[in-house]
Amino acid sequence: MRIKPGGRAIVALAAALLLRVASPAHAAAKAEPYTWANVAIGGGGFVTGIEFHPAERGLAYARTDVGGAYRWDAAARRWIPLTDWLGHDDANLMGIESLALDPADPQRVYLAAGTYTHERAGNGAILRSTDRGASFERSDLPFKLGGNELARGNGERLAVDPNDGRVLFLGSRAHGLWRSEDHGARWKRVDAFPALATSESASASNWRRQAIGIVFVAFDPASGQAGAPTPVVYAGVSSREGGLFRSADAGRSWQAVPGQPTGLRPNHMVRDARGDFLLSYGDEPGPDAMGNGAVWRYSPASGRWTEITPAPQSSDLQGDGFGWGAVAVDASNPDTIVATTFNRWAPGDEVYRSTDGGRSWTPVFARSEFDHSASPWTAQSRPHWLADIEIDPHDPDRVLFVTGYGVWASRDMRALERGGTVHWAFDDAGLDETVPLDLISPPQGAPLVSGLGDIDGFRHDDLRRTTVQFAAPPRYSNTESLDYAGQQPSLLVRSGHLHGERGDVVRAAYSRDGGGTWTAFAREPQGEGAGKGAGRIAISADGSRVIWQTREGAHWITDDFGGRWQKVRGLPASAVVAADRVEAGLWYGFDPVSGGLYISGNGGVSFEATAGGVGEIGDWFRGELLPAPNEASVVYFAASWRGLMRWSPKGLERMPGVANAYAAGLGAPKPGHSSPSLFVFGDVGGETGLYRSDDDGRRWVRIDDPRHRFGSVRMLTGDARIHGRVYLATGGRGVIYGEPQK
Repeated sequence: MRIKPGGRAIVALAAALLLRVASPAHAAAKAEPYTWANVAIGGGGFVTGIEFHPAERGLAYARTDVGGAYRWDAAARRWIPLTDWLGHDDANLMGIESLALDPADPQRVYLAAGTYTHERAGNGAILRSTDRGASFERSDLPFKLGGNELARGNGERLAVDPNDGRVLFLGSRAHGLWRSEDHGARWKRVDAFPALATSESASASNWRRQAIGIVFVAFDPASGQAGAPTPVVYAGVSSREGGLFRSADAGRSWQAVPGQPTGLRPNHMVRDARGDFLLSYGDEPGPDAMGNGAVWRYSPASGRWTEITPAPQSSDLQGDGFGWGAVAVDASNPDTIVATTFNRWAPGDEVYRSTDGGRSWTPVFARSEFDHSASPWTAQSRPHWLADIEIDPHDPDRVLFVTGYGVWASRDMRALERGGTVHWAFDDAGLDETVPLDLISPPQGAPLVSGLGDIDGFRHDDLRRTTVQFAAPPRYSNTESLDYAGQQPSLLVRSGHLHGERGDVVRAAYSRDGGGTWTAFAREPQGEGAGKGAGRIAISADGSRVIWQTREGAHWITDDFGGRWQKVRGLPASAVVAADRVEAGLWYGFDPVSGGLYISGNGGVSFEATAGGVGEIGDWFRGELLPAPNEASVVYFAASWRGLMRWSPKGLERMPGVANAYAAGLGAPKPGHSSPSLFVFGDVGGETGLYRSDDDGRRWVRIDDPRHRFGSVRMLTGDARIHGRVYLATGGRGVIYGEPQK
């Protein structure tokens, strides 16, 4: 194949470059108030746990693996985010390992926050609130937490003493059991807790080998009295060697509970109104794998253990076995129990319900209807990762279970007893815990098109209402890159990735109607260096050519949407590529590894390195190329530790005051101006935040505020048509958009 050169080279851009700093800016001279909201997607991420307050109807909280914590607003029927105040430096705290409520005080809520335990992650923290999460105080921990690691659906590791709210216990992954006696302000390790909690047997046994440790703490309130620490406390270690331990002296000493099951790991423990405890088990902690499990009843008064597993392994006729994700009991009726299967791929995960204390069970989904109207895309996703289930203590008809993509809630669970149908609603409004991977705002069509992790991507015609996913085929797990043709903005391209890769799906597609329908490319590049799909994709201004930088591969170019491919010449494999939005033959390249700048004037067939580049790099984290929407030969680019730059025939200019740009984007110009508005998330004037400039970087205004930081902002783009509107791709809070307050 030979692609003929197209367009004309912009010679001035290829000339020797002198890096210069534009005229001084008054960086962050003022703040401009913004209104912030989620772009409505309707779920999409793993809700790892739910807690109802036992004393107040309608009060409930949810935790997520990467998107923070939420409180249920019963009147508005939506979830209110509680951790948006966490900023860039504390983004690791957006993963919530555990949450706890004070049964005697509805105002208090506690979060054990920390996403990862690897070396680069910071330590965890206890976030404690006395106003239902409207504000928090923070107590740093001397160890890490793993809100997005194995066993993140187990729990709860954090618990408040029901008789003495000053006392809390926290089970860690690798550092044993910890106790606080001042409402979580200060913590001390319980040295007497058995070493099993920190041994190799309290780690996952699959290939990931992560430390799991203590996965729940449970009190027996009847063993004590109000105003004094509860004597009897239980703690569960994720171990097959018998992980349930009991203290009879408020946590000073501990013994293994006799007669307990072995060979499986406990993951949840709840107390019923009779004083018995129900426990769910799996051979692995989940969520990646669980191939066996059981549900047991433990009666402390007699010391008796009774297996009440709802369904045998033989019911899984096609799969490799399954475990039990969670168990819950009606607060007013100890005979009413629900439990969830976990990792039962065939015939699918299920909720089981018993009304006779676990002697017999009924599968619920077989007699259920699911309402997908709130989030139409959920019709394509069957429930999975049912790591927690809860019965509303004030309404036994309302049962909530979590999934890997959100929360389902019943409104009439007791219809099952009458031979009727149970109705489920996707109660996920406000809980848009997704991870956006790319965002574009074309000048025509929908104001926003998003590429997302796990749920492909969306065309957002209405930012406030959930729309359908990209029409299949093709269907990707992740849409990782998006672009539009600058002079034909209804022509889009995307590249994606599939979990459990399938060779019959081409992982690049194009749309001629702004993302309404998609057509897969004819084929993927073949041969040495072809890579494994996904990666980054870009399209020329006139839509005639596409360059695809495949994952782990080279840059490939096609002029017929994949019918023919050839390698692009002259670019290092690490270079990012973008097309000029106006001039069809002009393309740009930037290598964040070496700092080299590249240009193509022949339609992307080959690139030439410009003289100079941007100097030594060393610590660049990533690079973004942002071609100006209405001016040829002008491109902005940004990268961590080097700020924001403008490349044009005038040379290379560094925007003053911007020391570090984690993410940057262009938006509609201010009325009366020709240059696009610039948005930067990074360090401007010595402060990390979100900024906008309407005069090509000479002056900046800060547009975020102490209540709206959103943890990690991975990328952003301004709206192409509405001045001041900006879209943020967060690390787990979905797509956020902001507009100047009116």
